[in-house]
Amino acid sequence: MLAPIAAGIATLCASTSLTGVVAGAGYLGYVTVTVVLVGCTGLALRSVRTPIPLVGLAQLAVLLLLVTGVFTGSGILAIIPGPAAFTELDGVLTAAFDQIRTGLPPVDPTPPILCLVTIAMGMVAVLVDTLAVAASAPAATGLVLLCVYAVPASLSDTMLPWWTFVLGAAAFAGLLAVDGNHRHRRWRNRDAPGLGGSPAAASVPVAVVAIALVCGLITGSVVTVVGTVGRLPGSANGGSGSGSGGLGVNPFTSLRGMLDQGSTVDLFRVQGLGNDKRLLRAFTLDTYRPNQGWSLPDGPMPAGYPANRTLPAAPGDDGAGDSRRIQINPLNWVDVWLPVYGQLRGLENVNPGWFYDPASGAVFSERKQHAQPYTELASLAEPSKQQLEGAQPDTRDIAPAYTRVAGVDPRVVALTKQITASAPTMFDKATAIWRYFTAENGFTYDTQTAPATDSDALADFLLNGKRGFCEQFASSMAVMLRVLGIPSRVAVGFTTGYADGDSRVITSQDAHAWVEVYFGSRLGWVSFDPTPRSDGRGYVPSYLQSGSSPSNPSSANGEQVPSVSTTQLAPGGGPSTAPGQNGGTGNQQAAASSGVPGWTGWIALAVVLVAIALTLTAFALRRLASWLPLAAAGAWLLAVVLSAWLVHWSLAVIVLVLALAVVAPAVLREITRRRRWSTIAAREPGAANAAWAELLDECADRGVPIPATDTVRVAAQKVAHEHHLDQAGQDHLRTVVGVVERSWYGAETGDDPRFAPAFDGVRESLRRNAPMSWRGRLFPRSIFRRRR
Repeated sequence: MLAPIAAGIATLCASTSLTGVVAGAGYLGYVTVTVVLVGCTGLALRSVRTPIPLVGLAQLAVLLLLVTGVFTGSGILAIIPGPAAFTELDGVLTAAFDQIRTGLPPVDPTPPILCLVTIAMGMVAVLVDTLAVAASAPAATGLVLLCVYAVPASLSDTMLPWWTFVLGAAAFAGLLAVDGNHRHRRWRNRDAPGLGGSPAAASVPVAVVAIALVCGLITGSVVTVVGTVGRLPGSANGGSGSGSGGLGVNPFTSLRGMLDQGSTVDLFRVQGLGNDKRLLRAFTLDTYRPNQGWSLPDGPMPAGYPANRTLPAAPGDDGAGDSRRIQINPLNWVDVWLPVYGQLRGLENVNPGWFYDPASGAVFSERKQHAQPYTELASLAEPSKQQLEGAQPDTRDIAPAYTRVAGVDPRVVALTKQITASAPTMFDKATAIWRYFTAENGFTYDTQTAPATDSDALADFLLNGKRGFCEQFASSMAVMLRVLGIPSRVAVGFTTGYADGDSRVITSQDAHAWVEVYFGSRLGWVSFDPTPRSDGRGYVPSYLQSGSSPSNPSSANGEQVPSVSTTQLAPGGGPSTAPGQNGGTGNQQAAASSGVPGWTGWIALAVVLVAIALTLTAFALRRLASWLPLAAAGAWLLAVVLSAWLVHWSLAVIVLVLALAVVAPAVLREITRRRRWSTIAAREPGAANAAWAELLDECADRGVPIPATDTVRVAAQKVAHEHHLDQAGQDHLRTVVGVVERSWYGAETGDDPRFAPAFDGVRESLRRNAPMSWRGRLFPRSIFRRRR
């Protein structure tokens, strides 16, 4: 019993290392339930001598039932997987791997991430349980547990918390200690094979360790290559910047998807803007991939100009006009991009290794890093509406990539031409498309897109769903512009944030995407933000604020806009709620979205601590307080049920029913035992019969049943011999046998004052010399024998 408990605790302690890649501690509830179910399944099946391979398969089956019931809604009877459940589970895992590939740790504990953690740690629990208990090779589990630590250690830029290593080391040492104690007891009882055993038997542990070593190396090399947004396309995987950590933005806009709620994290504090509101650009995307979205081009980034030196002029900037000094202080920003405002003219306090690409307008580095506070010299001048209306299409001085488009659905082309049919100039066409994305035309900003009804994502959004976040709006407008031959690109960065004294704070909730249109070398790139917003953080430039223009599309729909993901930070442009405003803080939003009652977690933790205390006390004082083991078992059961409740109430009910089914035989046996002992202690007429029946049941529970046809003395000889009773136990047994014989064949009824102490002495001798196995305690054979 101690070995599977130690294996489960070791797995659970190792899972605490995932705090380096998963935000919060809520995932521990899922891991706890998983480990307990795997351990209890193995314990129950091994107690009835189930073959080892079948035990492992059954544990995996229980894991599948758990995952189906918790993370899908299509299971048969809620927990049995069917074709629909497997399809849904495939979508959940795909979303989890997408979040891992594009997110920056620690990622939010979204359902896909929790599902992946549950499956991964469940498989680890099965492997550790098999090695430690079935194969009797607990040392080999160290390689498996080390792989668990290797994943977050390789993905996080910061050191993992010290306490997770302490917990893991202590739990692993406890597992080895339990196994060592078990081996010592087997040697003492001469049950273990000696050194003279067969070579095949002696080679089993060596083979198990070798196989575990190979599996550990393969798993470590495969699992730890999970990448994040920290690498530039085409760059090498090595280097100090290949790790992950902090917050960044995902260089890809999706045409169909969902942004998850998350807590608000301050990313930048900006000074020098005054009352001006501008969009903070991190990078731009120029490559449209049909039915997917916009991304960076394939291949490495251009060489660029050193950002700490004199920079070339940005397109459309002739050097005239004032240069604004803008101080940008990155608070929690870790990425390869250095966001800038307007048309960049220079950077101060920038470390070597940052480069500027005037074509894309991005400042980047070859590795992800924590940027130091820097000062930007920028032109915030904007062209007038008259200047833009007079601009003529000219693509001779721009790369062909900014006008290239392919794979556009004919329905989108027809819609684009219909919208711009009466627009004579390039600016009028761009404005007509920008004006189209309003509530009057059925568009709604939301962090979840409408259900897919068309095979083409772009046509589905424009013609059917019309619901999405800024990625959909910006992606769609940029494609429609290119259909008309107008150079365009998708810019990714942040909205205006909120004012805090003389500075502005940009948070993780301000991640955003918009469109930039090229109006020639004289005017350069001009911003159009088609996303309808209602949170006050959108920005509509002066050239779109005229009497003939519609009301601000950023507030046209009048709906409250939900917030977007922080950790993944796919550029969804979701608004954040500033401190003190309605809607609560990001942490409250995250707690609300998780659906887990906070107090339940604390109560579960308190019950676990009580269960640990009761267990330790029961081992220390087991001879003084017989109720302590029962109290410890009840506390552990309550802790498991509460942990399951953290996942879902139905899982708690299932765990409770299974637990009651497991402990029911032991409870019935204990009730029978106490009833008989009460009869014996009270010297009632049936005391001798009760004592003899209890003695026979004690033997049966220990795996040595006494035939009913044996006489009392023959049965007593078997009890003394099979259970190695000591001299004191044999003396007490003679007293019991004498009273029983006189009760059966004479006038005595068992009221001898020596009878109860003698019977108690026999039981104590049995406990000392023939301790009952946990199988005998949980599934007493005497109960099942009586039921047959």
